[in-house]
Amino acid sequence: MKLQIKKNENKNRNINESKRKDGEKMSEKFRPVTAITMGDPAGIGPEIVVGTILDKEIHECCKPFVIGSKAIMERAAKVLGKELKYNLITEPSEAKHEYGTVDIMETGDYDTDSIEWGKEQKLAGQMAIDWIMRSIELGMDKKIDAVSTSPIHKGAIKLVGVKEPGHTEIYQNVTNSPYALTMFSCHKLRVFFVSRHMSLVDACHYATKDVILDNVINIDKELRKVGIEHPHIAVAGLNPHNGDNGLFGTEELTDIGPAAEAAKERGINAVGPCPADSVFHIGKSGKYDAILSLYHDQGHIACKTLDFEKSVTLTFGLPFIRGSVDHGTAFDIAGKGIAGSISLIESTKVVAEYAAKQHEREEN
Repeated sequence: MKLQIKKNENKNRNINESKRKDGEKMSEKFRPVTAITMGDPAGIGPEIVVGTILDKEIHECCKPFVIGSKAIMERAAKVLGKELKYNLITEPSEAKHEYGTVDIMETGDYDTDSIEWGKEQKLAGQMAIDWIMRSIELGMDKKIDAVSTSPIHKGAIKLVGVKEPGHTEIYQNVTNSPYALTMFSCHKLRVFFVSRHMSLVDACHYATKDVILDNVINIDKELRKVGIEHPHIAVAGLNPHNGDNGLFGTEELTDIGPAAEAAKERGINAVGPCPADSVFHIGKSGKYDAILSLYHDQGHIACKTLDFEKSVTLTFGLPFIRGSVDHGTAFDIAGKGIAGSISLIESTKVVAEYAAKQHEREEN
């Protein structure tokens, strides 16, 4: 299944609703228009969306609305013992952005009664993909500033023919973006990744000088877009003790170190290789603006050990910024009213923060 969005002639439309309104005062705090996708309707996504929309701080930092199903959200609210008011919209400009009212955009008429909590289902996969595609369409048309995504089930989206393994690849491919940088935000840590979903053996071979250098260049470019003028980027080592001058591996000598040096020659404030057993500890103090992890678990373990619930994912390199929880659909507890919303709340706050920084940078 090839994912694609409808072409729209209004591609150069102004980026946010607040800028489109006449008479807005420049001194007013900019709140990014932020779409929150519901994720797999059979998982905990709908429940954590309810919790997120009911968080007052979310409404202070952005203008949120939900892309999903009113019927599914009502069901989730019921298991949580919450009563909500709804405002059905077809465009972000129709949203009220009032606390206590859920602005929700639907994408079709689905047999929601057939959706069972905690089960992999083809319809659930289709609904999740439709909501993602609508968020991409809105982002490409400059109608929203940011997207905060709830978890999808990889098995369910495969049932409808989706080839991509997850959100990041879908957003990159459909938007035709040359790259999609995954960044973990966890307190003062900003951790990027050379590779995502590949075996550890393959990831080690993938981390060549050229690949590492490309990542450092892109990290430098994307962080400048959010107002970090000369980002200090640490590149983690791969082997124990940085290979100890070749005793425990040579990648630091043949690829990682040369990549960091090549970045410096381009005027980038890069340092590396930095021993992986200490670079994240040092980084949590704020010494580095970013750390480049050589493979998936190297950075994930560090961030999730520091604070699992507040480790959220951002995707840079798209036409808009995307944030996401870093947990799954949790089918085992879906529909029981016990799923915590902290991660989605944090994801939405963080993506709104970076969207606001990007807006400020563009305005200046």
